Amino acid sequence: MGSVVDAANKEASAKKPTVIFVLGGPGSGKGTQCAYIVEHFGYTHLSAGDLLRAEIKSGSENGTMIQNMIKEGKIVPSEVTIKLLQKAIEENGNDKFLIDGFPRNEENRAAFEKVTEIEPKFVLFFDCPEEEMERRLLGRNQGREDDNIETIRKRFKVFLESSLPVIQYYEAKGKVRKIHAAKPIEDVFQEVKAVFSPEAEKVEA
Repeated sequence: MGSVVDAANKEASAKKPTVIFVLGGPGSGKGTQCAYIVEHFGYTHLSAGDLLRAEIKSGSENGTMIQNMIKEGKIVPSEVTIKLLQKAIEENGNDKFLIDGFPRNEENRAAFEKVTEIEPKFVLFFDCPEEEMERRLLGRNQGREDDNIETIRKRFKVFLESSLPVIQYYEAKGKVRKIHAAKPIEDVFQEVKAVFSPEAEKVEA
């Protein structure tokens, strides 16, 4: 019974894309490193925040709902973000993706795996001391009003409280690749490169 459906499901799962979650606190330099990974290893970089902002800009009904929730200080439901990520993955011709700044919490993580049936290949965690992140964020002055010291500390605290359980969950599965992100950009990328090179994967397998 349902052998055609089973065959279709099998085919769908065979084509599942490679997904890597990229996590790190504000100012950990993950955006810069993602750009390098895209350039050197041919991944597509998807940022949950960028997708939400693009959806708001599009003026769609969904976008208006997202905008209202953000205005009211509510957290956008996991399903909304996941649907945007899923759509971006499906519409892109590539089969390997870096998902940046997501999952933000344990609920995001569970919902992503349930909805997409995709489990990440691994989690790239940019581990950076709070003092270093503060120094970088205060020094970069990108005209972001959320880059003052109180807000930075609050963002860091939120990151630790919500994202650490996600990192611990994948750590228990042996899926976390921790990068020491306090070093200069080039040094950090050398460490990242080692994780992505085929040799490193052979050793892990």
